[in-house]
Amino acid sequence: MVAFTNAFGILIIAASCQATSFSPRGLNLGPDASTNLKLLQSRAVPNAPNGYTPEQLDCPSDKPTIRSAITLSSSERSWLDKRRNNTVDPMRELLQRFNIPNFDGPKYISDNANNQSALPNVGIAVSGGGYRALLNGAGAIAAFDSREDNATSAGHLGGLLQSATYLGGLSGGGWLVGSLFMNNFTTISALLNDPSKTVWGFDQSIFEGPDQGSIQLLDTADYFHTIEGQVSDKGDAGFNRSVTDYWGRALSFQLINATDGGPSYTWSSIALDANFAHGDTPFPVLVADGRAPGETLISGNTTVYEFNPFEFGTWDPTTFGFVPLEFVGSNFSSGVLAPSEKCVRGFDNAGYVMGTSSSLFNQFLLQVNATSLPKFAKSFISDILTNIGQANNDIADYTPNPFYGYHNSTSRNAQSGRLTLVDGGEDLQNIPIHPMIQPNRNVDVIFAVDSSADTDNYWPNGTSLVATYERNLNSSGIGNGTSFPSIPDTNSFVNLGLNIRPTFFGCNSSNTSSITPLIVYLPNSPYVFHSNISTFTPSYSTNTRNAIVQNGYEVATMGNATADPQWPICVGCAILSRSLERTGTKLPDACTQCFQRYCWDGTTNSTNPAPYEPAFKGKAISAAPKNRRNRLFTATVAAALVALATIA
Repeated sequence: MVAFTNAFGILIIAASCQATSFSPRGLNLGPDASTNLKLLQSRAVPNAPNGYTPEQLDCPSDKPTIRSAITLSSSERSWLDKRRNNTVDPMRELLQRFNIPNFDGPKYISDNANNQSALPNVGIAVSGGGYRALLNGAGAIAAFDSREDNATSAGHLGGLLQSATYLGGLSGGGWLVGSLFMNNFTTISALLNDPSKTVWGFDQSIFEGPDQGSIQLLDTADYFHTIEGQVSDKGDAGFNRSVTDYWGRALSFQLINATDGGPSYTWSSIALDANFAHGDTPFPVLVADGRAPGETLISGNTTVYEFNPFEFGTWDPTTFGFVPLEFVGSNFSSGVLAPSEKCVRGFDNAGYVMGTSSSLFNQFLLQVNATSLPKFAKSFISDILTNIGQANNDIADYTPNPFYGYHNSTSRNAQSGRLTLVDGGEDLQNIPIHPMIQPNRNVDVIFAVDSSADTDNYWPNGTSLVATYERNLNSSGIGNGTSFPSIPDTNSFVNLGLNIRPTFFGCNSSNTSSITPLIVYLPNSPYVFHSNISTFTPSYSTNTRNAIVQNGYEVATMGNATADPQWPICVGCAILSRSLERTGTKLPDACTQCFQRYCWDGTTNSTNPAPYEPAFKGKAISAAPKNRRNRLFTATVAAALVALATIA
């Protein structure tokens, strides 16, 4: 999520009354119902023992414990052996298509196929920014996915996703990553073209509930009562509740193809999915920040937590530990469970984890009285907020604190029985780069998809990269051995045009003393559509939804290489750069030319920029106005946000 004050203002949205299938320029994605339904079949491992309610069960013979963050987990290391091997063929095919002049990319990969430390290690990080980030990020993921029609044609980047080891998400980007993995690691086109509208039916606001024509056969009243019942059962079982419980359940109805929002789907169940277990997908990571209710975050010293399929915890020198995610909710003390303690399972509900990474959206619920919801719905939500207490309004509650009594001398939370988390972008690090710059993961290049709303008109200006860079320079040592390339100030981003085209940071690794990944910055900009929608816009017509995805596809591919025919070559050079250094291989001349074109050269222009209003780079696509009902709904939410901005 972006900085709180940047999230408010005029709601900008274009939409249409008629739906169309997703078909970005260069792709040919018709709404093949049978194919899409097959891809969207529910995963086979909704493994929570009692729906949304966590349950105490007998522990395994080898009781779970908290481990130090000194290394990767044994589970991640074992998984990496499979995944790194499975990236060889896709990477070889990708470089074959990119055809870097006077360099045999496929042969280079083949020659190093048996040496994981030599192979390129690719990460993709998708920023926060609500539905705008989900949809713009979806365009990038579609562009990177070789399964999409025409994605492997000339000028396209299909295969980059299959070549990636890590895939990170935060807030809206976390919804995207979560929705992919909760639905069989399906394709973007399958999610968009699903004829039953079981997922991604964003024309129905999250306040209204799902379309009754889909698998979610609920009207608005039943929708709210279903969510309330699920969350109340959790409270009745003795677990704390927060607004994030309700927010996460509502998100699940939109993002997970399962009845009642899939209350039995957990984030740790990803580890049981065959595609993931065999190393056929990237490693999904979501990010959240530690914060007590009412506390003001400071970018430089906030503890950053991650959720991955195996664990929850932090690499930061504060807590510096991880708990097996499957057993979050168990009563750990000083890193262990007492002999009499049971093991809790089902706490890591997938919607709750996605909601944790986007908890700033609780502000949607807190301003319910200013919306056009029916009176019963307003009363219903107001009662919820009153019952759980205002102190819990904008946090996710992970009580009992799994890190209680763990690293007492460095952790501020060690003596609290309660651990509270918030939106992963509240510390301004709105791109989830933190998990990928950990030295143990040895990531070479991070494709950073930025859909932040930093400017007055909801475009990015590099704020997230600046925040990550400054955190690594923090004298407190919070960076804990991570390294990040130099980043200019946000004014320079705008004045130098670094936020309107792809930019590489860290091209010269000799400028840093430790492992530093190359950053390929992909900022949201208007190729064919004004995708700068407010973070808090709650509903989108199908045409608007698809247009934002299409624009994101074109941002990632630079208009399918029409803006620069050399762009695929330059992407290949970015993938290879660190690997070539490790193997002592000369950088191809074509890559030198690419780096001259796309690498930030260290210059700055910190003067105050003019208002940032970027022009279209390609032929604009239009979307007609939404129907009157949705215009009224958007207007009422706009009023709510204006009021909220006034008191913030």
